[in-house]
Amino acid sequence: MRRIAIVVFPGFQVLDLVVVSVFELANQQLARPAYEVGVVSEHGGAVLSSSGVRVESAPFGRARFDTVMVTGAMTPEPSSPGLLAFLQRALASSRRLASICTGAFILAEAGVLDGRRATTHWHFAQALQRAHPAIHLEPDRIFVNDGSVWTSAGMTACIDLSLALVEEDLGVEVARAVARKMVVYHRRTGGQSQFSALLDMAPASDRIQTALAYAKKNLRQRLSVDDLAAAANLSPRQFSRAFTSETGQSPARAVEKLRVEAARELLEEGRHPIESVAAMAGFGDPERMRRAFLRTMGQPPQAVRRTARQHAAA
Repeated sequence: MRRIAIVVFPGFQVLDLVVVSVFELANQQLARPAYEVGVVSEHGGAVLSSSGVRVESAPFGRARFDTVMVTGAMTPEPSSPGLLAFLQRALASSRRLASICTGAFILAEAGVLDGRRATTHWHFAQALQRAHPAIHLEPDRIFVNDGSVWTSAGMTACIDLSLALVEEDLGVEVARAVARKMVVYHRRTGGQSQFSALLDMAPASDRIQTALAYAKKNLRQRLSVDDLAAAANLSPRQFSRAFTSETGQSPARAVEKLRVEAARELLEEGRHPIESVAAMAGFGDPERMRRAFLRTMGQPPQAVRRTARQHAAA
């Protein structure tokens, strides 16, 4: 049986404990205990989370675990010498070491991430890179696996990370069954972006949100301002003014971002040739798609596909 330690500390983010359910459901799926999961801390006892909820924990002492997962915090703070020493020992004694969200700061402070590829919550990525320049940071990833060390993006990305660990241990069918029971997608690949064009634009009104949802569902169509205005039940002039005011960009630029996002996802899947991806995302031809990628992402579609293949191979 694999012993998994979920490391908590004062001020940890309680949402990160959802990973316990992933391993619990894996046990249930197998009808036998593949995992023994425990919450541990430096001194044991009740540990106060950032939300005010207290969680009981056992002292990690010098115990050994198959997998050690470090939770994150709403705002990264310096760690205790005892916690850092435990993680340094775990790097040598455990099969896997993982961080959730800003838990990457703790692994970095322990020296675990030096020279390794890693990710963290997008909001804190630049701060992590500045504080620890030896890390090969990939801020746009859901999770990153570099040898025995795993890191994940923020918040619910811990589910993706845990499903990937289950898949590595027990196979894709078990991981897929767990994802179905948790009613989550199985599974966002590690190379998938943390960002969403719709979330990034964040329009305030229902009408503009409706127009963007319409655009996302109909990317193969021409999607003129008149089309989007009709979806929003506004005149083209009213729509253009409201759209730019709420999103900070023109409707044409927003549609291009949605198409780039859709094309990027198709490229990362790797199942379609470039020409088909361009058509499916509404660009019409590969050259128009290439120019849009350069404007939006600073790299051509071929580079995105190449990076995705490298991640898959790793």
